[in-house]
Formats: sequence, C-alpha cells, structure tokens
Amino acid sequence: MTTEVHSPPDEPPPRRPAAMIVHAYYEEDSRVRREAESLVARGRPVDVFALRRPGDEPTGVVDGVRVHRLDVQRHQGAGIGVYLREYLAFTARAGWAVTRSHRRRRYALVQVHSLPDFLVVAALPLRLARVPVILDLHEAMPEFFRMRFPKASNPLFHRLLLLQERLSIALANAVITVNDALAARLVELGVRPDRVTVLLNSPSLARFDPSAHAPRSFMADGVLRVVYTGALTPTYEVPVVVDAIHRLRAVRPELPVVFDVYGRGDAEPALREQVERMGLDDVVRFHGRIPVEDVPAAVAAADVGLAPTRRDPFTDFSLSTKIFEYAAMGKPVVASALPMVERTFPPGSVRGYAPGDAQALATALLELVDDPAAREASVAATLEQVRERSWEHEAEKHWALIERLVRPGA
Repeated sequence: MTTEVHSPPDEPPPRRPAAMIVHAYYEEDSRVRREAESLVARGRPVDVFALRRPGDEPTGVVDGVRVHRLDVQRHQGAGIGVYLREYLAFTARAGWAVTRSHRRRRYALVQVHSLPDFLVVAALPLRLARVPVILDLHEAMPEFFRMRFPKASNPLFHRLLLLQERLSIALANAVITVNDALAARLVELGVRPDRVTVLLNSPSLARFDPSAHAPRSFMADGVLRVVYTGALTPTYEVPVVVDAIHRLRAVRPELPVVFDVYGRGDAEPALREQVERMGLDDVVRFHGRIPVEDVPAAVAAADVGLAPTRRDPFTDFSLSTKIFEYAAMGKPVVASALPMVERTFPPGSVRGYAPGDAQALATALLELVDDPAAREASVAATLEQVRERSWEHEAEKHWALIERLVRPGA
C-alpha cells in the first residue's frame, strides 16, 4: 500500500525566481543589492546577471542572491565609443544568458537596471514569452551623456538618446526611478503616472546601524576627520573639498584635519596631483574602493560626511545616497546645495554650500566645529528624515510592485 505525503494545506507554493540585469559589478552596487536581498528575505529567489571583475568566479552566491558574472569589464573614464561598445557587448551577453537560464529557472519577472536604458532589450525574449519586465532607471541617460561627454553632445545625438529612452520604457511593463524629480520628468515625456514607481536610493538601517560600531564623539581625538565615500569622477567635486581643506588650514592652522577618501575613478590621478601640489599628502588619504559592507565602519570612524556634487542639468535631478548613509550613522552632513537636496531635507538639517565654492565649504566645516548645539540639531533633523525614508520603507513599495506584476492575469 502506497502512502501519499502531502504538504501542509497552509504552506504556500514556492515562489518562482526573479531575474535582475545590471551593467555593474553586483558586489559594488548598493541599490541593486538592497533590492535583490530584500526579495530573497521575503522568499523570492533572485538571479542577478552582472559584470565580472578580474579574478571573480563566473557564478557565486552573495547573501543569498545567485550572481552570474558575465565576461565584460567596465572602462571607466573611456571615450564614448568604448562606452557604447561595452554597453552593446553586455546587452548581447546578458540577453543570451538570461534567456538560456529561463529555460531552467522559469523566471516570474525580470528587472533591468540602467544605465544604459536600452539594456531592457536583453529581456525582450522573456517579454515576448509574457514574463513581466521592470525598467529601473537609476539616472536620466540623455542628461548623463550630455554631462559626461560634452564634446560629443549635439542636438541630434541628444534626440537619439531621448528616443532610445522612450523606446526602452515602452518595452517594459513598469518603470522604477529614484526620486520625484525624475518621475516628474518621465511623466512630462509622456509616461503614464501609473506606470512609474519611485524607490528612493536610501540605505538599509539594518546595515547602517551606528550601534554595531565603536562610538566616536565629535573630534574625540582632537582631529577633525572628514569622509567621502563615492566615485572619483568629474560629477563629484572632490577637488573642491581638497581646496576647501587647504583654505581651512590656512585660516585655522591649529585645527588638525584628516580627509579620508573611499572610492576610485578616472579623476583620481588629477586629484592626487592636486593634493601633492597643495602639500596635503599628510591630510588626504586615499583608500580606494571598499566593499559595501565596510562603508558603515568607515563612516563611523569619521566626524563629518561629505556629498560634494557639481551642479549641471544632470545633477539637478540627483539626490546623493551618501547623504542618507552619513545621516543614518549619526554624522553631520555637508553637501552641495542641489535642488533635490533642498527639496528633501529641511533647513537646519544638511549643511549646504554653493556647488564649486571651496570657501563656502570651508566655512560650513568650521561652523560644525564651532557650534556644537547647531551641529547636534542638524544630526537629529537629518536622521529623522532618513528614518522616514529608509530602505525598510521603500522595500515595501518594491515588493508590492513585483507581487502585482507577477499575479496571474496581471
């Protein structure tokens, strides 16, 4: 006699996996990692198709997420032709890899992260097989290229970039973007508001938890320790920070200052030359790019977090994740006074300075040193905003969107 074994009637069937495609090194992309890990934590497996760093294994598991590393590397700082060839090569490889994997894994959904927008083409075979596709627009690609390659920018090229953006959006079932300004821009381009979901680039408070690190009171060792964690590219005016520290030392030579830089990029050689020229070798310390997991400890060891961003049409839509991360760790923040920063954080929270103004940045740092009451008030006000917008809140919207799209008949 054969006895049949049945699952408990209240046990839900296992969820089909989701696929994510991203033109980045997965381990270094905090936004993609937050989204993937939060889905895994809720019981939906995730496969990520990403770039492969030299020395990395082709496949692996990172915090429960299956990562397929395709044999394409980044060429940061290269010319526009190299960028486009790299984008096209990755799009082709990703499309082939995710289509082959779908035969075994039967993906419930594909989420494509830009840049480039047209990477959504990699999901087209699955889209034709009625698998829902989300396009997660991290940036406004037309504005990014106009900023990054000003010599190659012209009205015709810009119109072509706008066209590929519209076509890429048309291929997706839904669109995600990172803030209200970028969402409004998409609606102005003709995207229906009900197709756009805003997921802020805010940190997970479980990862950016100050209680998990040794506490440091402001200038505990008598040294003002300033930190920057981010890319070293022309978009971020780290040279203005170096200039500001040079001015600060001239005005107040008795104040010891250390500037810790965690990041890499094509602007690093010129930045190192500037540091040497200004005689700040003993002040500015380059640590290179560090893993996402190590960023909270680097911030915990500092006194002030910096988010220095150049202002242009591209960054007018930007809201730096660094501001949220510094604030989550209980640090005062000095940031470029960009439109999205001023819209998001109330007066008295983030200490703003006019982009490009090294003197204003030096003054902002000195005000934090000289006015403890205002400094503590700014920390409390910024932290309140971060708690309201933490990834723990944003993850709910992400989960709801995915569950709506994968629902039978949706």
